[in-house]
Amino acid sequence: MALLVGLLAGLGLFLIWWSMWVPEEEPVQTGSRETAWTRLRDELVQAGFEQTGPGSLVAASLVAAIGSGLATLAVSNAVSVALCFALIAAYAPLALVRSRARKRRRALREVWPDAVDNITSAVRAGMALPEALGQLAHRGPIELREDFAAFAEDYRATGRFAPCLDALKVRLSDPVADRLIEALRLAREVGGSDLGGLLRTLSAFLREDARTRGELETRQTWTVNAARLSVAAPWIVLAILATRGGAIEAYDTRAGVLVLAVGAGICAGAYRLMMRIGRLPEERRVLR
Repeated sequence: MALLVGLLAGLGLFLIWWSMWVPEEEPVQTGSRETAWTRLRDELVQAGFEQTGPGSLVAASLVAAIGSGLATLAVSNAVSVALCFALIAAYAPLALVRSRARKRRRALREVWPDAVDNITSAVRAGMALPEALGQLAHRGPIELREDFAAFAEDYRATGRFAPCLDALKVRLSDPVADRLIEALRLAREVGGSDLGGLLRTLSAFLREDARTRGELETRQTWTVNAARLSVAAPWIVLAILATRGGAIEAYDTRAGVLVLAVGAGICAGAYRLMMRIGRLPEERRVLR
């Protein structure tokens, strides 16, 4: 009993001493530093996998790699070939997420100007900012209605504009949405009569950007598809050879492993170089 009383007294003294120290406040930043992990989380949200975290995606890649490797090993009985297809399968979930994210960003890029125009019209008609955003759930572009409907529900439940904007920003995970939300937040907190002009300028800029990017992507599509086909062709041939036991055994030798390693390195390097040369600049989320 005396030991327990002594421990509690020591704990109380420690808490009193700890409360005397004021933690240093970190400097306020306009946006958090973007890392590969946060970028992957944004891509998952943009792809429609809001409930899936980056860790789950990594686990899916491991499962795909193990399953593909074991299946290839059972068919070809060649460890080196099974390892190659395991690495390809490990990249498949990430490629799927990025493909879906690109499609959604492309779709949103086309509808954001209409959404901004809708908000501008609602503000000019005298609606409050929360109402102007909430009405997009019924009158806005179809691609954005679900997210803004969630915003309207959050605002009806809490009545707090700033936290609802933060939740909307997380759901959209889009740089255009970040700029729009921060402009609306500033207009709500500071006030002013320039919100309509700001929104009209933003709408015009978004339309011009979408038109220019659409033309460039149309010209670039055939080049990207040809490069992907060129990279995939040798591995398709290897997959066909894997069904013939006698022809694939040569890749389990030292020379065969060297050929696979050099071929994989050349394919990966050439593909990455092509994508880097032909890549269009993507806007980063600097206003998280």
